[in-house]
Amino acid sequence: MDPRGTKRGAEKTEVAEPRNKLPRPAPSLPTDPALYSGPFPFYRRPSELGCFSLDAQRQYHGDARALRYYSPPPTNGPGPNFDLRDGYPDRYQPRDEEVQERLDHLLCWLLEHRGRLEGGPGWLAEAIVTWRGHLTKLLTTPYEQQEGWQLAASRFQGTLYLSEVETPNARAQRLARPPLLRELMYMGYKFEQYMCADKPGSSPDPSGEVNTNVAFCSVLRSRLGSHPLLFSGEVDCTDPQTPSTQPPTCYVELKTSKEMHSPRQWRSFYRHKLLKWWAQSFLPGVPNVVAGFRNPEGFVSSLKTFPTMKMFDYVRNDRDGWNPSVCMNFCAAFLSFAQSTVVQDDPRLVHLFSWEPGGPVTVSVHRDAPYAFLPIWYVEAMTQDFPLPPKTPSPK
Repeated sequence: MDPRGTKRGAEKTEVAEPRNKLPRPAPSLPTDPALYSGPFPFYRRPSELGCFSLDAQRQYHGDARALRYYSPPPTNGPGPNFDLRDGYPDRYQPRDEEVQERLDHLLCWLLEHRGRLEGGPGWLAEAIVTWRGHLTKLLTTPYEQQEGWQLAASRFQGTLYLSEVETPNARAQRLARPPLLRELMYMGYKFEQYMCADKPGSSPDPSGEVNTNVAFCSVLRSRLGSHPLLFSGEVDCTDPQTPSTQPPTCYVELKTSKEMHSPRQWRSFYRHKLLKWWAQSFLPGVPNVVAGFRNPEGFVSSLKTFPTMKMFDYVRNDRDGWNPSVCMNFCAAFLSFAQSTVVQDDPRLVHLFSWEPGGPVTVSVHRDAPYAFLPIWYVEAMTQDFPLPPKTPSPK
């Protein structure tokens, strides 16, 4: 029997309580990797439900106009010589990070497609809706030693929505971001410009502006353990040469990293950076990450492809390495924890899950601003679809 069934049954008594009384927060969830070392949990092969694009002004379009095409330099040529500093800062239009977008773009897509979701009309009511990046943070939590996170959760029409909240620490770091780090961020986007074309079969044009407002996003369906998932993530490009042009198998993730010269540097890269690359690409089923290695002058002169399913091999025999089972088991445990904690169906009620390295995940409960994140336009449109049953008049 689903234990949530009994919890949901208790909802009726909670709803009858005064509006300002908040539910008691739940216990905490430990994150120690040793607790999650069991067998790999069930994870349904992700299937793409649709996509959307954000343009140079960050406007939403329910189509693939922002999708780019993988166009690497010829393998028989002299190899890449990409200047990742070219165009910085004069041909750079960074996204305004002060704007809190929350789940809004994904909710736009969901509103457009809610009537014809694969899985039937009842599927969404059981699902968890979020960004791929939020799930990536959950996957890496058992091994993360630097950065904490906060995830806001609200239940609405049965569906559990998860939206990241910028921690005070992350905000302080963003506002104090050193110029070198800003340039490194640009270089990652510049690498994509050297590797992608606007049309299949054409060549990249690195002379234009780098505008990080532009994005192509895939919307995917999966399931982790007993948790149906609907999530979206940005996709760098599609490879027109892949044998299977079926998304997400045709997608390629592009990354840059500094050149490495010693076994110690490689070991650190496999333990830390490769874990994040794996988590980010495994979730949506992206099969390959292509890395450009840059020298201290900011030039990429070598490329290496890391197949997502072979990344664990690099740390398999490293006792300080990471394990995919631990990552996925922790994520599944967190989703169960969230599902059983967020019982009340109310888009204005927020359970804030907070985590700092070295501690457990804790929960606090809030109502309305500043933590409520489901927009009124979304709640109203969804409520018109599923009006509450009319109240039966009480007998006189």
